[in-house]
Order: sequence, then C-alpha cells, then structure tokens
Amino acid sequence: MKEVTKDVYLKWYEDMLLWRKFEDKLAALYIQQKVRGFLHLYNGQEAVLAGALHAMDLSKDKMITAYRNHVQPIGMGVDPKAVMAELLGKVTGTSKGMGGSMHIFSKEKGFYGGHGIVGAQIPVGAGIAFGDKYFGRDGVTLTYFGDGAARQGSLHEAFNMAMLWKLPVVFIVENNGYAMGTSVERTANHTDIWKLGLGYEMPCGPVDGMNPVKVAEAMHEAIDRARRGDGPTFLEMKTYRYRGHSMSDAQLYRSKEEVDEYRKIDPITQVLDVIKANKYATEAEIEAIDERVKDLVEECATFAEESDFPPVQQLYDVVYEQENYPFIPHKL
Repeated sequence: MKEVTKDVYLKWYEDMLLWRKFEDKLAALYIQQKVRGFLHLYNGQEAVLAGALHAMDLSKDKMITAYRNHVQPIGMGVDPKAVMAELLGKVTGTSKGMGGSMHIFSKEKGFYGGHGIVGAQIPVGAGIAFGDKYFGRDGVTLTYFGDGAARQGSLHEAFNMAMLWKLPVVFIVENNGYAMGTSVERTANHTDIWKLGLGYEMPCGPVDGMNPVKVAEAMHEAIDRARRGDGPTFLEMKTYRYRGHSMSDAQLYRSKEEVDEYRKIDPITQVLDVIKANKYATEAEIEAIDERVKDLVEECATFAEESDFPPVQQLYDVVYEQENYPFIPHKL
C-alpha cells in the first residue's frame, strides 16, 4: 500500500473537511428551498471515501454509488462548483441541471453515478467491470451501496456473475446502521453483512469505516486482487451517518445519545488528532486549511446560485433525437 505520510494526512483533513462543509452548506440551501427534492448527506462517512481514494489509481479506476453521492465525484476530481450547481438544478451542473441530488455523473473522471433506485448500481458496477475486462483495460470498479440495498436480489445475481467471470470489481457496503429508518437488526437474521460474500466464496470481511487508514489498507488489498485478475472482493465498511437518511428524516428511530457516541470517533477528528500529535501542521496552518475550505464552499454556492436554470428546450434536446421525433418542434 502507498505510504500514509504527513502529506496524506493533511490532504485527508482538507478533503474530508471540504466534504463535510459542502454537505452542511447544501443542508442550509435545502432549508432555503434552493435545493429541491430529496437530499441525502454524507456527514460521518468521509473516511470511507478518503481511504478508498488513497488506494485507487484515478487514471483508470472507476466508482459508482447510490444517491448519497455529492462528495464522491469531488474526490474523483470533479469541480465542486459543478456539483453544487447540479444540486441547485442549474445548467452549469454536472448533468446540466437535469439530474439533481441523486444523479451526479462524470464519465471524464470515472464517476458513474448517483443512482436513485435502491441497489440498481450493484449490477451496473459489475457491468462496468465486465467492460474493462472484455476490452483489456486495467481498471477496477468500486461499487458502493448501503445496508438496505444489501437485501436486494440483484446483489446476489451480480455477486454470482462477478465471481464466475472473475470481474475486476470491489463491492463495498457502507453500513451506517440504518436502511432509511430501519436498523440492520430488523432487516435480517444476521448483522454481519460481509458474510453474504461467503456463499460465493468471495473474499470478504469487515472494515472500520471511521478510520481512513483501515479503509485504505483493505481497499488496497481488494483493488490489487482485482487488478491482477483474481476477481472481486466484498467489504463491509462499518460507518455512521450523523444526519438523517435524508433532510426529511425526523430520526425517531435513534437517540441523540447514540449519535453523540459516534461523534467521539468522528473520522475528521481522528485525522486531526494524528496531525496535531505528530506536529504535521501548526495551529496557524490548520486554521489556514479551515479558511481555504470555507472560502471554497462559499465560492461553490455563489457560482451555483448565480448560474442560470436550463432552458426549456434542453428538456427535449437531452431526451429525444430530433430526426427520429420530427413531431417535436425544434424551438419551443
């Protein structure tokens, strides 16, 4: 595995802080009704992404996930201003304002969504990996889903084919304890989701999803296995979300005390503690990072709010091919 150096810790701190503050800003914009529809925030789960990115080769590896998908494309290299604009439904967004919160894509950066149908991305991720193997590309696809999606039948179909064909894919369940508002204990007779891989003789296991070092170690091993042609791995990232399933979630299924307990192992705090303990940065340098993040988030919000909404004509341009649908007027 690539060494976890001082520079890595500093990058992790800045990246994870950006993702956290980015989501916080979206929550504020949602309350102002500037973000419409659903809004699923990633607060608390940042180590899962930070550790994975450290193990990936962003020049050829790919990522696909569910609808809690705002910060992943930023980590993959997508301009955060474009992500913010997409969430506000603006034409400068990653999908020209047509995808919104749950459908962010960037083929250029290897990010394939953002999927609103629960579990739909699991077989799609296997399919992307199949494409890489078929065409002889050296990429690995990271396929993320939640603990609720782990109960979908499509998971078993994808697992079976991925093992049969030794596809270069890593399946990752982000087990944050609750499928929407239902605890893992109430959805199955076992709580160790990673054991689903055993039925397919797929390498599998649990990972501390609140610690980016632990995530990076597990992801490195899984990605390396996939890249050398030995097939998929299934990892259960044991993590926690500090906010509700979505902004409309009253969170009646858990107590404030439970959330506070998990805040004691906040992944951002863990990284910052290492930075301070090892004197990787002075207080002034840490404050400079904080200010840089704050300024970038505000820059993203300003860009998104000042961008235009898509023209009505775009609704037709991105759905229909004009020559095949002559009854649609070229100009509305």
